[in-house]
Amino acid sequence: MTDKTRIRFRDLAFTDGTPRKALLTACVVGTVLTIINHGDNIMSGIYPPPWKVLLTYCVPFCVTTWGAFLGKRAAIIKQQHTDVLYGSTR
Repeated sequence: MTDKTRIRFRDLAFTDGTPRKALLTACVVGTVLTIINHGDNIMSGIYPPPWKVLLTYCVPFCVTTWGAFLGKRAAIIKQQHTDVLYGSTR
C-alpha cells in the first residue's frame, strides 16, 4: 500500500463516534463485570484494588475500539478490491 492508501489505526479507531460508543459500552459492560466479579466482596465491605476495577472498565473499551477498527478496515479493503476490479477512480 502506498502512503495515500495506508490504513492507520488512529484514523479509524478514533473517528466517527467510536470513542463515545466505546466509552458507553465500557460503562455498561464494566459495571456488569464489576458486579459479577467483585459484587459479593463490595456488599461485605471489602473493596477490590482500584486497578482491578479500572481494568474491568478498560477491557470493554479496548474491545469495542478494536472491533470498530477491524470493521472499518475490512470495509475499506473491500472497497479497494472493488475499485481495482471495476476500475473505479475516486
